[in-house]
Order: sequence, then C-alpha cells, then structure tokens
Amino acid sequence: MTPTPSRGLWFALLMSAAAWCAGSASPAADPPQAVLDAERARIDAIARAVPAAIAVFEPGGSGGGSGVVISPDGYALSNFHVVKPAGPFMRCSMADGQLYEAVLVNIDPTGDVALIRLLGRDDFPHATLGDSDQVRAGDWCFAVGNPFLLATDFQPSVSYGIVSGVHRYQPPAGTILEYTDCIQTDAAINPGNSGGPLFDAEGRLIGINGRASFDKRGRVNVGVGYAISINQIKNFLGHLRSGRLVDHATLGATVATDDRGRVVVSNILENSDAYRRGLRFGAQLLSFAGRPVTTVNGFKNVLGIFPAGWRVPVTFRHEDQEREVYVRLSGVHTPEELRAKIQQAPDEPGPPPPAPAPKPPQDPQQPEPGETPGPRLPGPRLPRRVEPPPAHIAPLLDERPDFPNFHFNVLERDRVWQACAAHGTASDATGRWTLAGRLANGDPFEIVLGNDEITALWGSRRERLDPRLDLDQQLLPAGSGGLLPALYLWRRLLITGPAEFGETYYLGTAPLPGHSGLFDVLVGTHNVVEGHFSFDATSGQLAALEMFPDTQSDPCEIYFQDYRPAGERRLPHRLTVRWGEAVFAEMLVERFELTIP
Repeated sequence: MTPTPSRGLWFALLMSAAAWCAGSASPAADPPQAVLDAERARIDAIARAVPAAIAVFEPGGSGGGSGVVISPDGYALSNFHVVKPAGPFMRCSMADGQLYEAVLVNIDPTGDVALIRLLGRDDFPHATLGDSDQVRAGDWCFAVGNPFLLATDFQPSVSYGIVSGVHRYQPPAGTILEYTDCIQTDAAINPGNSGGPLFDAEGRLIGINGRASFDKRGRVNVGVGYAISINQIKNFLGHLRSGRLVDHATLGATVATDDRGRVVVSNILENSDAYRRGLRFGAQLLSFAGRPVTTVNGFKNVLGIFPAGWRVPVTFRHEDQEREVYVRLSGVHTPEELRAKIQQAPDEPGPPPPAPAPKPPQDPQQPEPGETPGPRLPGPRLPRRVEPPPAHIAPLLDERPDFPNFHFNVLERDRVWQACAAHGTASDATGRWTLAGRLANGDPFEIVLGNDEITALWGSRRERLDPRLDLDQQLLPAGSGGLLPALYLWRRLLITGPAEFGETYYLGTAPLPGHSGLFDVLVGTHNVVEGHFSFDATSGQLAALEMFPDTQSDPCEIYFQDYRPAGERRLPHRLTVRWGEAVFAEMLVERFELTIP
C-alpha cells in the first residue's frame, strides 16, 4: 500500500532521528530538519482541530463528557450516553474560554450517538469530516476531550497515538449502545473523553470516541479505545438532524457459517423485503452494500452502519444462481421498544465499574492524584439538580413520543420544501392537470389529475380513480403498484406543500437506487397511503416518489427526470415507473397543462 504523506513524514522522522542519535557527537547537536518538520506538522494539525472540540456539562453540574462541532451554525456530535443524563438542555465549553448553551437535536441510542446544537453564534469553529473508510491500522491519530472532567479552564486535553485496528465490533447492551465497524486506537481515552473527536494526523474528524477497555481497579485507560466511525455517522446525519428518533437496520434475516466456511442465511422473515427480493434459507451471502461478506462478524459490522429504511445492494447465490438486488432494510426495534430501551439505558456502555480498592487517608482539602475537585467521572454521579431551561430556550424544545425534538423536524421539513418551491410553486394551479405523451413502446397516454376524479388513457385502456375513496384499493393501472394514486399524491404535495398535505415529517437522507449521493426525504400520509418524496439535496428538485399502500407491499416508484420550464415552473418531462424489481413504464411527457381557476 502506498504510504500516505503523514506516514512518509513519520517514517522520515524516525529514520532521521535514528541517524541523528547514531551519528551525533554532542548532545547539543541540532535535531534533523525532518524531525522539526514532523513536530511542526503535528502541532499545526492539533491547533486546527482543537478549537472545534467541546466539553458537555449537565445543567446541574454533576457530570458530563465531550463532543465536537461539525458546522458553523453549531451542530455538534457527542455520545447518547453522554447527553442522556443531561436531558434536552445542557451547557458546553470550547477552547475559546466561552460557555455556550446547547439543546438536544436527536439521539441514536443503538449507535450511541447524539446530535446537539450550540447557541449564540453562527460562526463556530468546526471540524472537517474525514473518510474513515480510508483509515488503516498504523495511521497516526489523536483524541481531544475532557477526561476526568479536567478541563476546568475549558481547555481540552489531547492524547496522541495510532489507529490500532479498523472494522472492530463491540457488542451492545441488549440491542443498544452497539459499536459496529468502529475504529480501535491506543490514543488515551478515559471517562470524560466519551463523545469527543478522534482526528487523523491531518486534523480531519474520523470518529467519535465512546468506549474503552479499562483496568480492573482505577478505570484508567490501558490503550484500547473505540471510536464510532465518521462514515457511519454520515449515514445517520440526515436522520439525526430530523429530530425524529433514529433506529438502525436489520436485514430481516440471520446468517451463520456453514461447514464449508460460507456465510449463509440461517433464518429469514417471510414478510421482509429481503424475502420479497428472492433471498431464501441457505442462500450464500456474497456482498452487502458493496462490501464482500466473508464472516458473520463482518456482516454484523456492515449491517450496523445503516439506518432503518435504507435500500442497499445485496448479492447472494441460491440454487447455483447469483443475483444482485436492492433490499429495503427494516428497523431493529419498534418505536415503543426503542423508547423503553432509552429509559433503561446505562449512562455509560458496558458493565458498571467494580468498587475501588481501599486507599490511604488523604488531606480532605486536596484532590486525589489525577482528579479535580467537585463532580467527576468515573464513579457514581451526584444527585442531579433539575434545572429548567431558560425562557429563551424553551421554544427550541418540543419533545414528542417519536421525536426527541420535533422543533428541528419542522426546520428541516421547511428547508427542503423551500428549496423545491424555488423552482416554481403550484399552489395556484388547483384545477385539472393534464399530462400527455408517449410510452417508451410508442403507445400514447393521457392522464388527467383532478380533485374529485383521475382518469387515464393508457394505450388502449381507460382507467378511472376516485380519490374520495380509499386509495389503497385503487392501485391502477394493474401491474404498476398504484401509478394513479401516486400521481395524485404528487399533485397534492405540489399544490398544498407539506404543511397542508397531511401528516408530514422530514425523515432524513437516504440513497436512491441507480443514483449517486443522498436525497432529502419527506414522508406524508394522506387517504390511508404513505408517500416518500425524495428531493435532490443540491438542486432541491423532486427526484422520486414511493407510494406505499401498506407496509408489507412493494411501493409504486416514480422517478422524475428531464425537468424543463413550463410557464413559471420547471416540471419533469420523463417519468420512470417501477414496481418491485420491474420497470412498469417509461413516460415521455409531450404536453403539460396546469389549470389555474
């Protein structure tokens, strides 16, 4: 493997230092320039990274941990087990010597991640996100945080080390606080470092520190710490910003190693999407989300980095046939199960620490070595003083059953819609909409969308849908999965916007099969069916719609392409319709008519 610049620099440092030590005749000799350059590079990287680190304090001052700011408007990452005792409101310090108020945005209890937002500035120093898939054992790295709550002057501690291993798996406490595909490091991580950043040698954020192996007596780091990879967090970041409770994914199947050493399906739910895509008992799993599957542990690792609901490519072999399909991942928990587990979650992952050994008497006015006076970690927390949020903070907090903070869901929902509306709204076009053109096979089509009736000329067939009746019972045309009710939802959203569409919320970001990048997703329910609207995160245009008649069926999928001006709006002139694994139709729109009453 070609060394990275940082590895090459450190190799030069070690070789130059060895030559200097071997050939130096006097201890006063100047160190080689390579040594000085490496030292300067390390100091500069730390200086760039440290200002983004934060110390997280509970409102009552009885404990805390660490975190890192990732955007200039104050969004910051930490651990779920750090923010859980603090509740929805906390205070955070930074290396600038300032103490900032912060509110909870969302939590990922399964992955032990939390997103908070610091208040008071729109120009916070923030970390540059790295690529944890490029991290290798032996890379230099450093951890920044507040171990043992030592940062009484708000200046975080820095520990330097190497990446000891990648793609590590740390089992959960039940089904939460599970560390999959995480980074192992020997950079010192102690209680209080939880939630803080792990940077690479260039000062890029590659992980969030969370767990460590401690000795049996003093809970002191022994050189084995674990960080949640930043690429896993990137997958969840849109969901975290939604303020809606986050769950991790399951395939709906379990795997085992057979007598030939292959990873095979050992059990599968017949109502899972994996089963609908053809995965069966005994099938050999070859790759998952683009990563080869060679061990059961490796499969658990890659499965754990995805949110529930994502669609990922899966390659398997069954009955001597190899297939690649896209599978929609289910959630590990029901919302009720996840809420119950949050209440039971420990403040720190892993078993409670053993009682410390007896110590000789000390001056009660002096802190023990390595500690600071006052509240500390590890050890039992002091009784937490309940501190209500200040009056100016209360409007930013809106906890609901499935939303740790619904306030941020509204912000994201409105952001997505405003970007879409910039291409022209249809709020005035409340009359009939007509789409006419030809299918890819040359057959004509004409669809008229109205408030009380939808009609379609589809080749030689005529179809009619009554939107006043249950849409899940009118999945027309046959074989489409419900193209006409899906287009009815599309028209309704463009006219009413998400606030008036029905029960609508921002889901987060998700991939689309055959497309690069992640898309913002709004979920809306109207007339017993659910629509998932995917918007291009760059242009704001609606890229796709999935209409679900129920949770156990394949949705009708419409992909909107070839946007062109149509009056004061831009509308799609090519629609690809899919149902299951088949393309139902390619619609080439030649005429758009939107009636304004």
